[in-house]
Amino acid sequence: MSCTPSVIGAHCARARVFDIDLYGANGRTPNRAAVEAIHRGGGYAICYVDAGTWESWRPDAHSFPRSRLGRPNGWPGERWLDIRHPHVVLAIMARRITLCKEAGFNAVEFDNVDAYANSTGFPITSSEQIIYNRALAEIAAHVGLAAGLKNDPGQVRVLEPNFAFAIDEQCIQFNFCAALAPFIAAHKPVYDVEYVGSPTLVCREAPPRVNVIVKELSLDARPWWPCQSMRG
Repeated sequence: MSCTPSVIGAHCARARVFDIDLYGANGRTPNRAAVEAIHRGGGYAICYVDAGTWESWRPDAHSFPRSRLGRPNGWPGERWLDIRHPHVVLAIMARRITLCKEAGFNAVEFDNVDAYANSTGFPITSSEQIIYNRALAEIAAHVGLAAGLKNDPGQVRVLEPNFAFAIDEQCIQFNFCAALAPFIAAHKPVYDVEYVGSPTLVCREAPPRVNVIVKELSLDARPWWPCQSMRG
């Protein structure tokens, strides 16, 4: 794995954890080759799965009943999913999680699992979200994958026991890093990505024991600016 200088200081950071999409460049075939390359370099591969919104370009998009599709979430081709009666949606997610396992991933992260806090077109409650998120973690554990909680700071205290790590976006920018304290207290990894501001200034605000990187919103592999190497 290539070495990237840290934002401040002379330290050099080598990426060991890689969070990549389930599918490869063609959008239809699981990303096995990339996972194998990560493992050859001694890395840990996390499988990105969108568990809370329907994405029109996915190969299984036709599997979702139209009645389960809600309002757009702000990204082209995406609509919130109705998770209040989750069996149909969970069956589709189970197939995706199985594909992550078959492709050789070590873990899976579930995106858009905070529908209760958004305008989805459905009256999804906090309790229904907890049930759904726990079910996702259980499916992952059943196939031998670690599960990551993504961008759900309001439910961290309840859900931390069910998840092996946390991934969030912009906790420094929006001042909610403290909400991730239960994962830190449980000695579980916490990863944060920031998109706005000077990498130097962002990294000076990086909380201890939170692995922070600064990236462009496009989430291309490069450029990226690591903060953790200077935080210890």
